[in-house]
Amino acid sequence: MSEVIDKAVNTSSVILTDDAVMQLKRIMSEQNVPEEYGLRVGVKGGGCSGFSYVLGFDVQKEKDTVTYSNGIKVFMEKSHGIYLLGMEIDWLNGLNNRGFAFNNPNASESCGCGTSFNA
Repeated sequence: MSEVIDKAVNTSSVILTDDAVMQLKRIMSEQNVPEEYGLRVGVKGGGCSGFSYVLGFDVQKEKDTVTYSNGIKVFMEKSHGIYLLGMEIDWLNGLNNRGFAFNNPNASESCGCGTSFNA
């Protein structure tokens, strides 16, 4: 496993804002996420616009690209890169919106809730 991680790229194709990193670290601490886990970012079919975002903690898999953003290890399936390159993940803590927000330059349209998109 460590041999695969050693090949990781030191920059990320997904950008995590400072607010997102603070929230992710809080969640990791509260849920006792093991050190070898990273943040899995991906897409899956579905949602009101065609694709939905996948965000969660996971172990590295063989098809993953490993990058780092703001000190967080990010796992992404290589095939998802076309949909996610340059995407920024932020944390919103407002009265009307609270949660992770996805600012994706590859999306041709997004739904009103911001959790699905079309490319």
